[in-house]
Amino acid sequence: MSRIIPAIDLIDGKCVRLTQGDYLQKKSYHENPLDVALKFQDHGIKYLHLVDLDGARLKKVVNHKILETIVSKTQLKVDFGGGVQSDEDLRIVFESGAQQVTGGSIAVKNKDLFKNWFKTHLGTKIILGTDVKDKRIAIHGWQETSDIWLFDLIEEYIEVGLQYTITTDVAKDGMLQGPSFDLYKEMKDRYPDLKIIASGGVTTMKDVEGLTELGMDGIIIGKAIYEETIKLSDLRNFVEGA
Repeated sequence: MSRIIPAIDLIDGKCVRLTQGDYLQKKSYHENPLDVALKFQDHGIKYLHLVDLDGARLKKVVNHKILETIVSKTQLKVDFGGGVQSDEDLRIVFESGAQQVTGGSIAVKNKDLFKNWFKTHLGTKIILGTDVKDKRIAIHGWQETSDIWLFDLIEEYIEVGLQYTITTDVAKDGMLQGPSFDLYKEMKDRYPDLKIIASGGVTTMKDVEGLTELGMDGIIIGKAIYEETIKLSDLRNFVEGA
């Protein structure tokens, strides 16, 4: 059964969602991310995907105090991404309580450092963030698209112990038009042992069920929860029925 992982995206300490990674298409949903996290927990959720969008833009961790607050006041297991660009950023995020840390831009821009994290931390602690446009890697909060092919990047990091990747089709993110089933199926066929976490476009419980059938390790759900095309009560039933 796939893990259900709601997302909280942070800008200026508030819970927001972007559309296709566009900072100009920002919608604020809640002033207090802790309240949102507690609501998730109340509905039986055990995991949280926390994204520091300020950090992604500034290329350094910004919202680690919010991470610390959520970890200290909930039982949620949090993976944190956005702006983790240095050993110091990584230290701050782990010391603030993150269970896992996601690196996206750094996996392209500073491969030696990112590979070293797999050597100094368990492969279970580091997630490769693969955000893609037409199977090419997008970086820095999706503001840049590289010429690196998704599968080349995954294979490079499998060699150093990669176990987890969060894959987001940028074209789908925030559009509420369904996820990239074909992409995830291709990934699962290529890498049956890789723990793939699907992100972007998840809109209905049917999407959740379809991704579970594909064998996704986790399913990140963002805008669909805030716009209530997926209800937390339905997710609770799904989690409890697992």
